[in-house]
This record gives sequence, structure tokens and C-alpha cells, in this order.
Amino acid sequence: MSKLIKPIDYKPLLDTRQTEQGIKLIKEFFQQNLSTELRLRRVTAPLFVLRGLGINDDLNGVERAVTFPIHDMNDAVAEVVHSLAKWKRLSLAEYEIEPGHGIYTDMNAIRADEELDNLHSLYVDQWDWEAVITSGQRTVAYLKSVVERIYAAIRRTEYLACETFQQLKPFLPEKITFIHSEELLQMYPGKSPKEREDAICQKYGAVFVIGIGGELADGKPHDGRAPDYDDWSTVAEDGRKGLNGDILIWYPVLGRSFELSSMGIRVDHDALLRQLELSGKEERKKLYFHQKLLAGELPLSIGGGIGQSRLCMVMLHKAHIGEIQASIWPDDMRRECAAMGMPLI
Repeated sequence: MSKLIKPIDYKPLLDTRQTEQGIKLIKEFFQQNLSTELRLRRVTAPLFVLRGLGINDDLNGVERAVTFPIHDMNDAVAEVVHSLAKWKRLSLAEYEIEPGHGIYTDMNAIRADEELDNLHSLYVDQWDWEAVITSGQRTVAYLKSVVERIYAAIRRTEYLACETFQQLKPFLPEKITFIHSEELLQMYPGKSPKEREDAICQKYGAVFVIGIGGELADGKPHDGRAPDYDDWSTVAEDGRKGLNGDILIWYPVLGRSFELSSMGIRVDHDALLRQLELSGKEERKKLYFHQKLLAGELPLSIGGGIGQSRLCMVMLHKAHIGEIQASIWPDDMRRECAAMGMPLI
């Protein structure tokens, strides 16, 4: 249980009934705010997709998808989604969404290779969203404007939760701070990426780290990203690489940084080819999704995912994501959490 964070004297501020009420309140309120802020319509999403089409999210490129054969399709193999990063872009084209508008959906996934701890579960639920943009909006400035709108929706949700349950006190700062991963490396050269995130989030409270996936001055990326959805290699108007990033906050309950969202402007034709080459994944050009993108049949877009259980965890001041969602946990983790006042559902 070395990865389990054990906050001293932790005590849930809400009982199980209030927690379930809070989860419902937060999910309903936030998705409506997100939809309004970004002009998104709700669509229905798949739990699984066919293997071999290049539609499933590859995350860091090493996670195994949960698979099963489909009896009525000659045992063709289906994969449970990791996320809907690429599926959404196909849907934008299918729905003929205009620039300035987009879609969002409830994404449910199974990530069998996840290392289980306070923040990571086998079960992933998030609001996956995607919006059509113009070529002129493929800029850091536009990326920041979207981040600020999402953060505004998060803060409104925090206000509602604290008004509804008076024992909860708000802690998110009014503004979110922007910093590039290269700048972060220069600020904390002796620290690991995770330690750098902890330091910057403790300093500012809420941070958007720009440029995740591309190689930094030390020869390493800040974190891994698949080559075929976020654009992490384009040199932006500020002279740095990357049109993507993560929304992070400082979470006092656990005394660490806490990722709420991964998002970014998506690859265009040139960025896709460049990133496939940089990643040694050029064979993917033959896949269905990649061929449609390279043929110009998919719109330019920006998108991301916002963790539903994670957002509820933060809004309700919980110490373990298992206090929010039902999942499978090792028996020794359940025992340790129960002993510390963190009953896992």
C-alpha cells in the first residue's frame, strides 16, 4: 500500500446519504455549465469500439485495452474504450458541427493496467467533450480562453456544493495560472515532473501546464501523450512547443497536486504526420481514423476529458476516489482505508 496517501486525522465531512446527494448535484450542475460555456450538445457514446480502426485512445501507448470477441461478427475483436479522444472527432464530422460549437458525452471506461491509489481506479468516468475550431484558433491564446471558461464552471460548482453543504469550505483560487512545461522544468530543475506539479500547484492553487508530450530541454517529455490526438509538437506563437495541457489544482485534503482535466487543440494534418514520425508510429497512417484525418475529412478541433468522480471527490472533500465510485480494490487497501475513516463504496 505504498502508493496510498494517508491523510492524518481524516474524517469525511459528509455521510453516505449526503455524499450520494452531492454526487448527483455536482454531476447535473457541472455538465450543464460546461455545455453552456462551450456551446456543447450532448451525444450518446460507445463503451467499446472495434480493434484495428485507430479509434481507441492509446493514452501513453503502453496500456492494454480490455477486449472481447463479438459472436455475431465472426469473433471480430472489440476494445473497451480508454477514452473517446478520437471517436469524438469522427462524431463532429458525422453531426456536421459548425465552428464554435461541439459535443460532450458521458464516457465510461475500464483501464485494467491502472495503478490503484487515492486517485486512480480501474473504472474511469469523465465528461468527454470536443468542439470545432477554425485554423486561426489553433493558438495558445485560444487554448487559454477555453481553459478559463472550464475553470469558471468548476468554481461555480464549488460554490454550489459549499452552499448546499455548509460544512464544506471553498479553497479554489479565483484565477487559474498558466505555465509551460519547459518553464516549469527551468523553475524546478532537480525535481521530477510530479514534484514540479506539486510545487507549482501549492504555490498558485490552480494551474494549467501547457505542452505535455513533447521533449523538453532535459530530453524527456513532462508526461506521455499519444501522437494522434493532442498537438504537442507544433511551435506556438510564444515560441514553445505544444497546444495542449492539464488542469491541475492543489488539493489540501491529500496535500498534493490533483489533475482534473487533460485537454488540448487536436492535431492537424502536419502535426499528425510529425508526431507519428517522432513516436515511431508511422504505420498508423493506414488506420481508418488517421486516413480520414489526413484526407481532410475531419474538422479542426479542441477537446478533452474532465473526470466526473475526481471532480466530485474534490467538491465533496473526499480523500479517496473509492468514496465516490463503486469499483474493485485490493482487500488490504479496503482495510486500511476503513481504518482511516475512508470507507470505499
